Amino acid sequence: MHATIDPLDLTRRLIACPSVTPADAGALDVIENALGAIGFTVHRFVAGEAPDGPVENLFATRGSGGRHFAFAGHSDVVPPGPGWTSNPFEPAVRGDLLHGRGAVDMKGAIAAFISAAERTAGSSGTLSLIITGDEEGPATYGTVALMDWMAERGIRPDLCLVGEPTSEARLGDTIKIGRRGSVNMWIDVPGTQGHVAYPHLADNPVPRLVRLLDALDRWTLDDGNDWFQPSNLEITDIETGNAATNVIPARAGARLNIRFNDLQRGQALVDHVRALIQNHAPGAHLDARISGEAFLTEPGTLSTLVSEAIAGVTGVTPKLSTSGGTSDARFLSRICPVVEFGLPNATMHKLDEAVAIADLYRLTDIYADVIERTLRD
Repeated sequence: MHATIDPLDLTRRLIACPSVTPADAGALDVIENALGAIGFTVHRFVAGEAPDGPVENLFATRGSGGRHFAFAGHSDVVPPGPGWTSNPFEPAVRGDLLHGRGAVDMKGAIAAFISAAERTAGSSGTLSLIITGDEEGPATYGTVALMDWMAERGIRPDLCLVGEPTSEARLGDTIKIGRRGSVNMWIDVPGTQGHVAYPHLADNPVPRLVRLLDALDRWTLDDGNDWFQPSNLEITDIETGNAATNVIPARAGARLNIRFNDLQRGQALVDHVRALIQNHAPGAHLDARISGEAFLTEPGTLSTLVSEAIAGVTGVTPKLSTSGGTSDARFLSRICPVVEFGLPNATMHKLDEAVAIADLYRLTDIYADVIERTLRD
């Protein structure tokens, strides 16, 4: 087939959509038009409401029967912030690089996969794309809503590749086969406000909070395992809201985050923190939000297929890793084996985010090979 979808051109058109979470700004229109032109049936729906929505989502499929291989990604981006050399939503080629917000995270990967899908239109089996506009935000009405939509229609991929920018020093050097879980917690310790010269008439909550935070800081969660580094707890904020120097505050608060491996479960960690509160700051209030559980896709069929495709195009043998933050793979891992692979991540979320143009074309080659291997085997 003569290729009509150029991944560079498609990436530029996607960058030109200022799709800062949860705004779509036309990005899914660009994707829908490209997919419709190469034989995909495209479904779109909006989920949720403020403050976490509404979020636009897209599911596209081509073929039927056989193995079902899905690509998952997101069209939303983080805010660009000030200081860019050029408008972050006006794609700019400077030298060998294409600059623009979302170039690597992850509009470039979406464009590469769509271009690869055009090349492999004759493949057997079922190919689909799961695209949300909510990955960079609360992730409440994006991939989770797409999974619910798919479940209602009996759609369940056999294998899934998420196009996150996993490569480090060069394209193809890293595949993610798992991710740590994440839980945020907010602790509020009540007290009684008073004058610092009359402490017997007040109740200072700060010492109780300090004792609690010391216990949390000394807590060793685990030592890690073969695939995951040790879980870690980080205190990210302490505040009393007290602007005066001579007032004992009425309350003291703290925020923490735990990134945890597959030896832990989010709710068990919350329960442990709650028990420490009872010991060191009884009466304190705890709010917790589990962003996702840790998951691991054991090395096997999918990681081997992707590794072989990478090696065939780049000559690089990728390492299998679980490092980094969370991604929507944490949700998709509930329904099928999932790995992540995409562009080099050195500039993601940074000023003047950029992708090497050559890498866009190499990634397209890799994705095309993955599609062919996956739907052939």
